[in-house]
Amino acid sequence: MLRPSSLAVTLATLLLPAAALAQTLTVYTAGPGSLADAMAEAFQAETGIRVNVFQGTTGQVMARLEAEAANPQADVVVSASWGSAVDMFERGLLLEHVSPHAETVPDFLQHSHYVAQGISALALAWNTQSGTPRPTDWSDLAAPAFRDLVTMPDPAQSGSAFDLVVGLEAARGEAAWELLAALHANEMIVPGPNAAALNPVLQGAKAAVFGAVDYIAFGRAEQGEPVEVIVPESGTVIAPRPIMILASTPNPDAARAFVDFTLSDTGQALVAETFLMPARTDVKGRRPGIDELNVIEVDGAAASARRDEIIARFNDVMGR
Repeated sequence: MLRPSSLAVTLATLLLPAAALAQTLTVYTAGPGSLADAMAEAFQAETGIRVNVFQGTTGQVMARLEAEAANPQADVVVSASWGSAVDMFERGLLLEHVSPHAETVPDFLQHSHYVAQGISALALAWNTQSGTPRPTDWSDLAAPAFRDLVTMPDPAQSGSAFDLVVGLEAARGEAAWELLAALHANEMIVPGPNAAALNPVLQGAKAAVFGAVDYIAFGRAEQGEPVEVIVPESGTVIAPRPIMILASTPNPDAARAFVDFTLSDTGQALVAETFLMPARTDVKGRRPGIDELNVIEVDGAAASARRDEIIARFNDVMGR
């Protein structure tokens, strides 16, 4: 794939007309909110382009995009689900752009119309003061010691939780659904998006999260919370966070400059600061990287096509 040189894109950004530099970009992002705000502030300081941010769960972001389909408001979208980018590309909703800073992003984390901004992994988040045995694998949370002490994010509201269900099914087949059924029988609750699943564990009301977004738990551990992030050696899924430009944007040059900035040295350092894995392999993170994990491969396109079916089956297994 031919790529423009970094110098050429840098010059193009610097030579944007004054009117472009006065533009305002609107970015819809699945978070983390602190990263979105820091990225917007740093980008504005470098380019003069103001960024308005809407932050929510992946479900909220996608719902807002659908509601605004007749009159799109966003220029750039960051999702927590790779499948959402696949779906939007297939529907012709995205603008092609390959950033020069994506040269060290692994091929499977980039596409002609979207690229990973950062990556999280799905893990067990265990309260070290819960009095329960330290779990090491997904199935441990179905044991009697964890009865009524486990939470899980809702795959309908959390793109990463959806990816975990897809990944476990890919790796285990029907055994994955049997495990989810066993967790339901063990009184696991599914209270909502990622924060709703993690908060009861941090508060001590529950002992562990099945499918916690690891960067959030790493951050809370750094703040002194009694939580440990445990990635099962049997395998987990990673959740690349695609950044993409809507084809409907009236500000394509500024939008491209924003994507380039998120993959620049400065932007990737901001990503790493939140305990996400940087998308670029030449930028050091603050936590274990992809090469240190047993990653389950997931077919994002196939998963996206089966989204409604998978969520319906999950809800049925969970008695919802």
